[in-house]
Amino acid sequence: MRDRHPMRVALLGAALLALAAALLWPFSQSNGRTDASPRSVAPRGALGADEVANIEIFKRVSPSVVHITTLTSQREIFSTTVQQVPRGTGTGFVWDELGHIVTNFHVIQGGNAARVTLNDQSTYPAQLVGVFPDRDLAVLRIEAKGKLPPIPVGTSRDLIVGQRVYAIGNPFGLDQTLTMGIVSALNREIESFNDRVIRGVVQTDAAINPGNSGGPLLDSAGRLIGVNTQIASPSGANAGIGFAIPVDEVNRVVPRLIRDGRVVRPVLGISALPMQVNEALKLPKGVGVVQVTPGGPAARAGVQPFRRADNGGVVQGDVITAINDEPVANLDDLLTQLERHGPNDTVTLTLWRDGKTRKQTVTLAASQG
Repeated sequence: MRDRHPMRVALLGAALLALAAALLWPFSQSNGRTDASPRSVAPRGALGADEVANIEIFKRVSPSVVHITTLTSQREIFSTTVQQVPRGTGTGFVWDELGHIVTNFHVIQGGNAARVTLNDQSTYPAQLVGVFPDRDLAVLRIEAKGKLPPIPVGTSRDLIVGQRVYAIGNPFGLDQTLTMGIVSALNREIESFNDRVIRGVVQTDAAINPGNSGGPLLDSAGRLIGVNTQIASPSGANAGIGFAIPVDEVNRVVPRLIRDGRVVRPVLGISALPMQVNEALKLPKGVGVVQVTPGGPAARAGVQPFRRADNGGVVQGDVITAINDEPVANLDDLLTQLERHGPNDTVTLTLWRDGKTRKQTVTLAASQG
């Protein structure tokens, strides 16, 4: 029977030919193909001066940077067996050849043990030497004689916004990562993990992510200028705003932790008025004294506390407005000023009482806690 639709037949035939061509195309194209070979490599030339500097800093400093793994004890569900399991990771760096390792307090917080992995991937158990949560600093110690190159220490007092900086750390557990940026700002204030204010903080846009905490911030000479501690980020990852504890503060705190296991805070022997009471009494900015420890430094210097009179009124006491002419606006300022000194140091207090100001020298004592 003849097809009454010749156009339909023609279209069907064309479609079948196209399908056959598509199926056979790879095979037909291979006929007569010449052998392919890799492209020739274009000469690169010498590395740029900035690249050479980056490479040199990493090679020189990375052996001083360590990976810290904190551990916690966990009991198996169906037995009394207790084992140590990883809790978190962070970064640290070699402080001296005796095996002291500096990191952030929050890196080891909550763990009951820690391991330190060196640049050559050898791992050592760490002992806790001391912590200072007020500055988010901690010191560990490992036994790895001959494998501990101390990091070069610089200064933070002469940093300039815009100068180049480097961060080496272990973000997300990835060992020995180098990032680069600049000093974005100076004298920032951030809150420590015990609600104390850390002042003089260095802000940088060098990429800092979880796991970088406790690692070094370096200048272009490869010297330590800060300890990377926090980031400002709505997502929890790098957003170009990182903060580092200035090395001058680190260099002041770490020797105390190594020597004493803690920062022995010098004390005046006073208790402070709550800030709302200061404001209610319309007192000047400073620390109002509500109690003086008998026989303590402030008592010996004649500092007087505020107290209630027999008629219920308030007997004016002293307000500490400065230490060594450095203004003191609140209790946190007072503690920060005292931390710059040691027990038996003599300081000069500026005291306000009932509208009159005077200065009084005081010899500090050691804290008992």
